[in-house]
Amino acid sequence: MSRAAIRYAKAVLSLAQDKNATENIQQDMLSIIDTINASAELRMLLNSPLIKSEIKLASLLEIFKSTCADTQKLFDVLIQNKRVDLLLDVANQYTVLFDQLNKTQVAKVTTAVPLDETLSAKVLSKVKELTGNKATIENTIDESIIGGFILRVGDLQYNASIANKLTNLRRELSN
Repeated sequence: MSRAAIRYAKAVLSLAQDKNATENIQQDMLSIIDTINASAELRMLLNSPLIKSEIKLASLLEIFKSTCADTQKLFDVLIQNKRVDLLLDVANQYTVLFDQLNKTQVAKVTTAVPLDETLSAKVLSKVKELTGNKATIENTIDESIIGGFILRVGDLQYNASIANKLTNLRRELSN
């Protein structure tokens, strides 16, 4: 994450706080993240030095026409400063700052099968117990872990996967 993206995200958050619009802009940023990640063409448009700034701005305003005025001003500022290639990073950083502001965080849980509601509730209560913060769950499916789960919250990681236990057992037996 570039320092410039962090500065833009902090500026947007500060403006949003002044206008009591942090939640609206958070929704815009999540939409931007999803859209850019889903579209190779949009990433190419934003990163291409050959495409004129006016075309980039018009495209962003059309694609994200349902976003609030402050988010649209961000597009304009990034275009003017020739930093529109940072839009995805700014959006990602804004969501991190928003979560910190609201004392929430994302618990990334990797499992072999999708989480059910019971396990999700247990994970959320464990995260609250460990960090003191509320969390939302982002579940990734990875069949290679065989069973169990891998939990990542911020800098913390807890690996309770069967694959990890087998690797540890193999190491112990080979010594």
